[in-house]
Amino acid sequence: MGTLWDAVGNTPLFRIGSLSEATGNEILGKAEFLNPGGSVKDRAAMGMILAAEAAGKLQPGGTIVEGTAGNTGIGLTLLGRERGYHVVVTMPDNQAREKYEFLEAMGAEVRRVPVVPFSNPAHFYHQARALSEAHGWFWANQFENTSNGDAHYQTTGPEIWDQCEGRVDVLVSAVGSGGTISGVSRYLKEKNPALKVVLVDPFGSGLYCHVKEGKVEGSGGSITEGIGIMRLTENFRRARVDDALRVSDQEMVEMLYHLAARDALVVGTSAALNVRAAYELARARPGEGLRIVTFLCDHGSRYASKVFNREFLASKGLEPRPLLP
Repeated sequence: MGTLWDAVGNTPLFRIGSLSEATGNEILGKAEFLNPGGSVKDRAAMGMILAAEAAGKLQPGGTIVEGTAGNTGIGLTLLGRERGYHVVVTMPDNQAREKYEFLEAMGAEVRRVPVVPFSNPAHFYHQARALSEAHGWFWANQFENTSNGDAHYQTTGPEIWDQCEGRVDVLVSAVGSGGTISGVSRYLKEKNPALKVVLVDPFGSGLYCHVKEGKVEGSGGSITEGIGIMRLTENFRRARVDDALRVSDQEMVEMLYHLAARDALVVGTSAALNVRAAYELARARPGEGLRIVTFLCDHGSRYASKVFNREFLASKGLEPRPLLP
C-alpha cells in the first residue's frame, strides 16, 4: 500500500505505432498523463514541495500559492492537500473549464484573473507573488524555482534512459515553465552528448526565435494551454537545447485527432504539439531507425470542452483534417 506521492513518476513510454510505421523511425511518448494528477506537472509539484519543506519554507498547516495555467495547480493541490496544506491558485480566465472544476473539487481556492501581458501587475504570475508577500504563504514559483527542473533531472531523465536501454537519439519538448526540458535534457546529455534536443514552440511564443536567432520574439497566438512563453525562465536557462521547431494550431489539431483515432491516445494540446514536432523530424529522415522521445503531458479529457468541440475549433478557423492517408 502507498500514497498518492508514491504514484508520481515511473510512467510508461509508449511507441506511437502509426507514426513510427509511417516514418521508419521510432516515435516514443512518455505517458505523463498517467501521473495521479493527470499531468507531467505532478513531478514539478512534488519537487517544489519537498524542497520547500527541507528549507523550512513550508510548515505544517501552511498555504501554497501558485500562478498556473492549471496543471501545476492540480499537482500542487493533489499532493499538497495530502500533506495538510491549503492551496491557492491564480489562473488566467481563458483556460478549459475542466481545469477550474478539477481544482475546486479538490479543495483548492481558485482565483481567476484577466489575460494580460506579463508586464501587467494583474498577470496571474504577479498575482500569486503578491498574495505570497501579503500573507506569508509559500509561493511555488514554478518558472524560477529550479526544484522544478531538478525533479525531472532526478526522475524523468533516468526513467527515459532506462526505458530506452541507453539509446535515445532525439528529445522533443515544448516549454512552459521550462522544468521538463531543463531537467531531462541535462540528464540525457550527460549520458549521451550526441543527443539532439529540439524545442517545439507554438505561435505567439518567443523561444523559437531565441534558439534560432538569440532574441525572444514571437507573433500570433495559439489555443494551446500551459506552454509558450515570452521570457527566459531560470529553469529554461539551464536547458541544453540544440534546435527548435514551430508548430501551428492547425498542425497540432491534426495530430490531436490523429492520435485519438489511430493510436487510441487521447491527449492534450501540448502533447499533440510535441508529437507533431517529433513526426516532422522523423518524416525528414525516413527509414533511419531514429529513436525520438517526447512527452504526452496530459490527457485530452482536460480539454474536451474546447479542442474536442467542433464548434470551438470552427470559431478559431481550425479543422481536424486527416494527417495520414
